[in-house]
Parts: sequence; structure tokens; C-alpha cells
Amino acid sequence: MDVVNLSTNNSLLTTFLSQMRNAKIQVDSMRFRRNIERIGEIMAYEISRTLSYIPQQISTPLADMLVPQQSDKVVLATILRAGLPMHQGMLNYFDDAENAFVSAYREYTDESHTNVRINVEYLASPLLDDKVLIVADPMLATGGSMELALRALLTKGKPRKIHLCSILATPQAIDLLKRELSDYDITLWVAAIDKTLNQQKYIVPGLGDAGDLAFGEKQ
Repeated sequence: MDVVNLSTNNSLLTTFLSQMRNAKIQVDSMRFRRNIERIGEIMAYEISRTLSYIPQQISTPLADMLVPQQSDKVVLATILRAGLPMHQGMLNYFDDAENAFVSAYREYTDESHTNVRINVEYLASPLLDDKVLIVADPMLATGGSMELALRALLTKGKPRKIHLCSILATPQAIDLLKRELSDYDITLWVAAIDKTLNQQKYIVPGLGDAGDLAFGEKQ
């Protein structure tokens, strides 16, 4: 699995991410959602540079010309609910893509909230055979949700290429995905890699619960 860390070079992405992390700014849920969407747009652009293109003829008002056009069939997938703004950002660019949705949530299995079980309950996806699958999940903490969501999606066929996209990831999650998904052609795109997890399996320094910040606290 290849890993592309987009924060190794400074860009507008680092500005959007710093606003998402900032406890004083992130209380504005509309801006928080928009910044997730913006990072989704940036990642969609970067991924578009890796796709296949073929020349097609078009007619301008003055002449005919050949222009490269994307030839891959793209499927955009997201893990509900925090992934929705990131998915929308990617859909803004891949506006003719097919779409897939997976519900995966963490459940604490002890009173101290240190042991986590990941549950997958819902899947809606087109067939994936020979397509480019792009899976968005903003927070790659343990890697468990991404792994299980991807395995659920792969019941719908074998993509030609898989791109996994997260805003924040940890070394632990990256190691898990490399180990458990080594049989697939995968590129992982991240906006930043943070140091570690706390006992409750939240990314540190991180930004908190992305789903709650985007859509309100859950009961």
C-alpha cells in the first residue's frame, strides 16, 4: 500500500486543516463541514492525476481539436456519517461517478471506553469490477472501520484500483491497513499523520469527533 501525505508540502489544505483542528473555530459546524468538503475536493483533484485518459475530439467555435478525457469508471464510497461532506467534495469534481455508502460505527465494550468493536450494518453499492474505487472516511484512528467497510464493498466486485482517503490518520491505522489489505492495489491519501491514539481510541492531537462537529452530538 502506497501512502501519500499531502501535508508534506504547505498548501491551502494545511490552512483548512488548521481551522478544523482549532477548538475556537471548529464550533462553527458549517465551516467545519465546508473544510471537510474542501479537502475532499483537493484529494479528488490529486487522485484525478493518477487516472487513465484518452484523446477525444471536440469542436470549438473556431476549430476541431483533440483533448484528453478521463476514461476510468469511478465509484465514490463513504462511511456514514462523518464522511458525507468529504464525499460531497469529491462528487463536486467526479460529478459523473457512481456512489456507494457503508455504515460503520464504533461501539465501546467496556465501562472505561478503552475497548472498541466496529460494527457494519448497511451497504449500498454498484458493481465494482474493473472500476476505480475511492473510499472516504475523515478519521483513520485504528483503521478498523476502513478495513471492514472496504471488505464489505469488495463483496460487490474487484476494483482495478482502490484509493482510501482520510483527513487524519495514525501510524497504527496505517500499519493495520498495510498488514490486512496487502493483497490489493491500494493508495492511501491523507491530509496529515498524527502521533498516536488516546485510551478511548481518539487521534491525538487530532481534532475531536468529526461526526459530532459536522452534524451535532449523538446520543
